[in-house]
Amino acid sequence: MSESSPISEEFRSVIAYPIHGNCYLNITSECTLRCGFCPKYNRSWEVQSYDLRLHREPTVDEVLEALGDPTAYREVVFCGLGEPTVRYDEVLAIARAIKQAGGTVRINTDGLASLRQGRDVTPELAEVVDKLSISMNAQDEAVYIRHTRPRLEGAYAAMLDFAHRAQQQGIETTLTAIAGLEGVDVAACEAIAAEFGVRFRRRDLDVVG
Repeated sequence: MSESSPISEEFRSVIAYPIHGNCYLNITSECTLRCGFCPKYNRSWEVQSYDLRLHREPTVDEVLEALGDPTAYREVVFCGLGEPTVRYDEVLAIARAIKQAGGTVRINTDGLASLRQGRDVTPELAEVVDKLSISMNAQDEAVYIRHTRPRLEGAYAAMLDFAHRAQQQGIETTLTAIAGLEGVDVAACEAIAAEFGVRFRRRDLDVVG
């Protein structure tokens, strides 16, 4: 693990938080999407009693310090109320340190890292990431745009392509969709996941964490 000085006293944001035997890393509040169902757009930053509002983005060393021993958890999961891969270089550095220490890495993501970076990043991620959970959110582009309000054009197709390429790179990949969102056909989403050869997980509206 990287040696680092203790997290500064004035930085009191929740960076690492344990839930169900995993440790979740909260590294940014920024996102490529503006999902209407996201708690932060409803003025709530709390997940499982943790206040995930960041006063600033933590450094790589601060994240590793907050995490501690990654082998104490089943998985270390990049997941706050922002999109982790917005800080792509930091994700790679943190994940690399976790893997070197013997931990298991998962990223909960919008699946738009390659679109944002302008290139296929799945080979790089495959070196340091074991699992991806990708928010598919809808069975077609129209429903996806209605609920996620993406900042980048072509987001839906890019997300599905990212999932397919990640699976090909050997990353255990799961697509997820939320039951209870208007117009979302969960069965159709599951069928698309099967078509792409990836796993699928049904989530429930307003259940976070």
